Amino acid sequence: MLATPIYIIYSPSPQVGKTLASRLMSEFLLLKNGTALSFDINLKEPSLVDYLPNITETADVIDTYGKMQLMDRLILHDRVAKVIDLGFHAFDEFFKMCEEIGFIKEALRRRVAPVILFVAGTDRASSRSYEMLRWRIPPWALITVHNEFMLRGELPEAMDGARVLHFSALPVFLKTYIDRLSFSFTGYLRKEKDTSTELHQWSRRNYIMLRDLELMAMPQPSS
Repeated sequence: MLATPIYIIYSPSPQVGKTLASRLMSEFLLLKNGTALSFDINLKEPSLVDYLPNITETADVIDTYGKMQLMDRLILHDRVAKVIDLGFHAFDEFFKMCEEIGFIKEALRRRVAPVILFVAGTDRASSRSYEMLRWRIPPWALITVHNEFMLRGELPEAMDGARVLHFSALPVFLKTYIDRLSFSFTGYLRKEKDTSTELHQWSRRNYIMLRDLELMAMPQPSS
Protein backbone atom coordinates (compact mmCIF):
# COMPACT_ATOMS: atom_id res chain seq x y z
CA MET A 1 0.00 0.00 0.00
CA LEU A 2 1.84 3.10 -1.22
CA ALA A 3 -0.48 5.49 0.58
CA THR A 4 -3.14 5.16 3.24
CA PRO A 5 -6.48 5.47 1.41
CA ILE A 6 -9.53 7.30 2.76
CA TYR A 7 -12.81 6.60 1.01
CA ILE A 8 -15.33 9.39 1.60
CA ILE A 9 -18.74 8.10 0.52
CA TYR A 10 -21.32 10.83 0.04
CA SER A 11 -24.62 11.72 -1.58
CA PRO A 12 -26.86 14.77 -1.11
CA SER A 13 -29.85 12.57 -1.91
CA PRO A 14 -31.40 10.23 0.68
CA GLN A 15 -32.13 6.58 -0.04
CA VAL A 16 -29.66 6.10 -2.89
CA GLY A 17 -27.50 3.40 -1.27
CA LYS A 18 -24.75 5.47 0.36
CA THR A 19 -24.58 3.40 3.51
CA LEU A 20 -24.76 0.20 1.45
CA ALA A 21 -21.67 1.35 -0.48
CA SER A 22 -19.97 2.20 2.83
CA ARG A 23 -20.76 -1.27 4.18
CA LEU A 24 -19.38 -3.00 1.10
CA MET A 25 -16.21 -0.92 1.15
CA SER A 26 -15.64 -1.38 4.88
CA GLU A 27 -16.16 -5.14 4.79
CA PHE A 28 -13.99 -5.52 1.70
CA LEU A 29 -11.10 -3.56 3.26
CA LEU A 30 -11.35 -5.57 6.46
CA LEU A 31 -11.19 -8.81 4.47
CA LYS A 32 -8.37 -7.63 2.19
CA ASN A 33 -6.14 -5.94 4.74
CA GLY A 34 -7.12 -7.58 8.01
CA THR A 35 -7.98 -4.18 9.44
CA ALA A 36 -10.10 -1.15 8.58
CA LEU A 37 -11.54 1.87 10.33
CA SER A 38 -14.84 3.51 9.43
CA PHE A 39 -16.39 6.79 10.55
CA ASP A 40 -20.13 7.37 10.63
CA ILE A 41 -21.15 11.00 10.09
CA ASN A 42 -24.79 10.27 9.53
CA LEU A 43 -28.00 11.10 11.36
CA LYS A 44 -30.17 8.56 9.56
CA GLU A 45 -31.06 5.21 11.10
CA PRO A 46 -29.90 2.58 10.58
CA SER A 47 -26.42 3.84 9.76
CA LEU A 48 -22.98 2.34 9.32
CA VAL A 49 -22.23 2.01 13.02
CA ASP A 50 -25.34 -0.16 13.41
CA TYR A 51 -24.09 -2.61 10.77
CA LEU A 52 -20.37 -2.67 11.64
CA PRO A 53 -20.00 -1.57 15.26
CA ASN A 54 -16.66 -3.32 15.75
CA ILE A 55 -14.80 -1.18 13.20
CA THR A 56 -16.94 1.98 13.09
CA GLU A 57 -16.77 5.14 15.17
CA THR A 58 -19.25 7.98 15.16
CA ALA A 59 -17.90 11.42 14.35
CA ASP A 60 -19.27 14.90 13.86
CA VAL A 61 -18.21 18.11 12.16
CA ILE A 62 -20.55 20.42 14.04
CA ASP A 63 -17.97 22.03 16.33
CA THR A 64 -14.25 22.74 16.14
CA TYR A 65 -13.32 20.02 18.62
CA GLY A 66 -15.14 17.35 16.64
CA LYS A 67 -13.58 18.53 13.38
CA MET A 68 -10.04 18.47 14.76
CA GLN A 69 -10.52 15.05 16.34
CA LEU A 70 -11.64 13.65 13.01
CA MET A 71 -8.94 15.33 10.93
CA ASP A 72 -6.18 14.19 13.27
CA ARG A 73 -7.24 10.60 12.56
CA LEU A 74 -7.62 11.09 8.82
CA ILE A 75 -4.23 12.60 8.02
CA LEU A 76 -2.38 9.81 9.82
CA HIS A 77 -0.38 7.56 7.49
CA ASP A 78 -0.87 4.43 9.56
CA ARG A 79 -1.63 2.08 6.63
CA VAL A 80 -5.14 1.49 7.98
CA ALA A 81 -7.61 2.16 5.15
CA LYS A 82 -10.53 4.31 6.25
CA VAL A 83 -14.14 4.78 5.17
CA ILE A 84 -16.33 7.79 5.91
CA ASP A 85 -20.10 7.46 5.59
CA LEU A 86 -20.86 11.16 5.14
CA GLY A 87 -24.49 12.11 5.67
CA PHE A 88 -25.93 14.83 3.47
CA HIS A 89 -26.54 17.06 6.50
CA ALA A 90 -22.77 17.29 7.12
CA PHE A 91 -21.67 17.92 3.52
CA ASP A 92 -21.24 21.70 3.70
CA GLU A 93 -19.38 21.64 7.00
CA PHE A 94 -17.13 18.77 5.99
CA PHE A 95 -15.94 20.22 2.70
CA LYS A 96 -15.75 23.74 4.10
CA MET A 97 -13.42 22.33 6.74
CA CYS A 98 -11.39 20.52 4.07
CA GLU A 99 -10.90 23.77 2.15
CA GLU A 100 -10.00 25.79 5.22
CA ILE A 101 -7.20 23.46 6.28
CA GLY A 102 -6.09 22.41 2.79
CA PHE A 103 -6.97 18.84 3.65
CA ILE A 104 -6.22 17.16 0.33
CA LYS A 105 -2.79 18.79 -0.08
CA GLU A 106 -1.88 18.07 3.53
CA ALA A 107 -3.10 14.48 3.26
CA LEU A 108 -1.05 13.84 0.12
CA ARG A 109 2.00 15.38 1.77
CA ARG A 110 1.59 12.85 4.57
CA ARG A 111 1.08 9.94 2.11
CA VAL A 112 -2.66 9.74 2.70
CA ALA A 113 -4.91 9.52 -0.39
CA PRO A 114 -8.51 10.77 -0.04
CA VAL A 115 -11.02 9.47 -2.59
CA ILE A 116 -14.59 10.74 -2.93
CA LEU A 117 -17.18 8.15 -3.92
CA PHE A 118 -20.19 10.20 -5.01
CA VAL A 119 -23.38 8.12 -4.97
CA ALA A 120 -25.37 9.59 -7.84
CA GLY A 121 -28.96 10.77 -7.85
CA THR A 122 -31.05 12.52 -10.48
CA ASP A 123 -32.32 15.42 -8.36
CA ARG A 124 -31.07 19.00 -8.52
CA ALA A 125 -29.16 18.73 -5.23
CA SER A 126 -27.15 15.83 -6.62
CA SER A 127 -26.23 17.77 -9.78
CA ARG A 128 -25.20 20.85 -7.83
CA SER A 129 -23.09 18.90 -5.35
CA TYR A 130 -21.34 16.93 -8.08
CA GLU A 131 -20.50 20.10 -10.01
CA MET A 132 -19.08 21.67 -6.86
CA LEU A 133 -16.92 18.62 -6.20
CA ARG A 134 -15.58 18.65 -9.76
CA TRP A 135 -14.09 22.08 -9.08
CA ARG A 136 -12.69 21.21 -5.65
CA ILE A 137 -11.45 17.63 -5.99
CA PRO A 138 -8.59 16.37 -8.20
CA PRO A 139 -9.94 14.28 -11.13
CA TRP A 140 -8.28 11.08 -9.88
CA ALA A 141 -10.01 11.45 -6.50
CA LEU A 142 -13.64 11.77 -7.66
CA ILE A 143 -15.52 8.60 -8.58
CA THR A 144 -19.22 8.24 -9.31
CA VAL A 145 -21.19 5.35 -7.82
CA HIS A 146 -24.18 4.19 -9.90
CA ASN A 147 -26.45 2.10 -7.70
CA GLU A 148 -28.82 0.61 -10.24
CA PHE A 149 -31.28 -0.53 -7.58
CA MET A 150 -32.05 3.09 -6.68
CA LEU A 151 -31.14 4.87 -9.92
CA ARG A 152 -32.72 3.08 -12.85
CA GLY A 153 -31.58 3.93 -16.35
CA GLU A 154 -28.59 6.03 -17.31
CA LEU A 155 -26.50 8.29 -15.14
CA PRO A 156 -26.85 12.03 -15.69
CA GLU A 157 -24.46 12.89 -18.52
CA ALA A 158 -22.19 15.09 -16.39
CA MET A 159 -21.53 12.20 -13.99
CA ASP A 160 -21.06 9.44 -16.54
CA GLY A 161 -17.31 9.67 -17.04
CA ALA A 162 -14.52 7.11 -17.01
CA ARG A 163 -14.51 6.77 -13.24
CA VAL A 164 -17.79 5.04 -12.41
CA LEU A 165 -18.56 2.12 -10.11
CA HIS A 166 -21.69 0.20 -11.08
CA PHE A 167 -23.61 -1.69 -8.41
CA SER A 168 -26.15 -3.81 -10.25
CA ALA A 169 -29.71 -4.03 -8.93
CA LEU A 170 -30.72 -6.94 -6.72
CA PRO A 171 -34.27 -8.32 -6.54
CA VAL A 172 -36.30 -6.71 -3.75
CA PHE A 173 -36.33 -9.84 -1.59
CA LEU A 174 -32.51 -10.00 -1.65
CA LYS A 175 -32.23 -6.28 -0.96
CA THR A 176 -34.41 -6.83 2.12
CA TYR A 177 -32.15 -9.72 3.13
CA ILE A 178 -28.89 -7.74 2.99
CA ASP A 179 -30.51 -4.78 4.80
CA ARG A 180 -30.70 -6.82 8.01
CA LEU A 181 -28.33 -5.44 10.65
CA SER A 182 -26.92 -8.93 11.23
CA PHE A 183 -26.00 -9.51 7.57
CA SER A 184 -22.33 -9.63 6.55
CA PHE A 185 -21.19 -9.79 2.92
CA THR A 186 -17.93 -11.50 3.87
CA GLY A 187 -19.73 -13.90 6.16
CA TYR A 188 -22.13 -14.81 3.38
CA LEU A 189 -19.33 -15.42 0.87
CA ARG A 190 -17.57 -17.69 3.33
CA LYS A 191 -20.63 -19.69 4.38
CA GLU A 192 -22.62 -20.02 1.17
CA LYS A 193 -21.48 -23.17 -0.59
CA ASP A 194 -23.43 -22.51 -3.78
CA THR A 195 -21.32 -19.96 -5.65
CA SER A 196 -23.90 -19.74 -8.42
CA THR A 197 -26.48 -17.89 -6.30
CA GLU A 198 -27.31 -14.37 -7.43
CA LEU A 199 -26.28 -12.82 -4.11
CA HIS A 200 -22.96 -14.68 -4.03
CA GLN A 201 -22.09 -13.54 -7.54
CA TRP A 202 -23.25 -9.98 -6.81
CA SER A 203 -21.15 -9.74 -3.64
CA ARG A 204 -18.07 -11.30 -5.25
CA ARG A 205 -18.36 -9.06 -8.32
CA ASN A 206 -18.53 -5.97 -6.12
CA TYR A 207 -15.54 -7.06 -4.05
CA ILE A 208 -13.51 -7.51 -7.24
CA MET A 209 -14.62 -4.07 -8.41
CA LEU A 210 -13.52 -2.53 -5.11
CA ARG A 211 -10.18 -4.34 -5.33
CA ASP A 212 -9.57 -2.73 -8.70
CA LEU A 213 -10.62 0.66 -7.35
CA GLU A 214 -7.37 1.15 -5.45
CA LEU A 215 -5.38 0.93 -8.67
CA MET A 216 -7.78 3.32 -10.42
CA ALA A 217 -8.08 5.87 -7.63
CA MET A 218 -4.68 6.12 -5.99
CA PRO A 219 -2.46 8.97 -7.24
CA GLN A 220 0.59 7.77 -9.08
CA PRO A 221 3.95 8.50 -7.44
CA SER A 222 6.02 11.13 -9.22
CA SER A 223 9.14 9.90 -10.95
